[in-house]
Order: sequence, then C-alpha cells, then structure tokens
Amino acid sequence: MPPNLTGYYRFVSQENMDNYLRALDINVVLRKLVCLLKPDKEIIHTGDHMVIRTITSLRDYVMDFDLGVQFEEDLGPVDGRKCQTTVSWEGDQLVCEQLGEKRNRGWRHWLEGDQLHLHMTVEDEVCVQVFQKVK
Repeated sequence: MPPNLTGYYRFVSQENMDNYLRALDINVVLRKLVCLLKPDKEIIHTGDHMVIRTITSLRDYVMDFDLGVQFEEDLGPVDGRKCQTTVSWEGDQLVCEQLGEKRNRGWRHWLEGDQLHLHMTVEDEVCVQVFQKVK
C-alpha cells in the first residue's frame, strides 16, 4: 500500500534548478528569480484524490487530480504550456508524466523518514528538491 503523503513540508534544499528551467525555455531573469524562491509544499491525500500546493512568496501552484486519470494540466504559470498529465504510484513513489511539447517531462515524490523528496525532469535535466515535514 502506498504511503499517505498528507502534510505540510518546508523547503530544505534544491539542486540544478537553473538548468531545469533553461530546458523549459524560461528566460534568464525569471530563472534567477525562481532559483531564489524557497517553496513549501502542502499535500492533501484522500484515497485516490490528491491536491498538491506549491507555495511561494511569488505565486502558488495547485495540482488537483485523481490518481491514474489523465487530465489537461495548464502549466501557464510555470512555462506557458499545457500538457496531458497522469499521476500514479510506482511502488512508494508518486510519479507524474506530463506529455506535451517537451520530452521526458514529469516528476517523482517520495518520503524518506520525515523528508519529502522531489525529482523534476525535463529533456535531460533533473532538478532535485528536499522538504522537511512540519505537520
């Protein structure tokens, strides 16, 4: 049975965000700004339904979805694109596949103790973020 990811997580660290954003064709000014942000995550996980909020001082991003059901995700706030997104479990990892203009786009969330790990991929770039559970 997959873990329940419900909780509030504070930003701890990130690696390779600038290269990840460059692969998404984000302009240099916005890349520099985003690299300074320290986002928090709030996850509400009820059965096969999830809401993942990424919270920053600049803008929040909310994903509201049912596991295993493809939906059109509007990534306008991120990079101006839309894609067909499916989120499902692979073992203990929550895996998102985002089909659209960019190859190999998606992410993985998993827990190690009370830390939430996130690997975001696009093309050949991987951005790694770690969050600490606070409640």
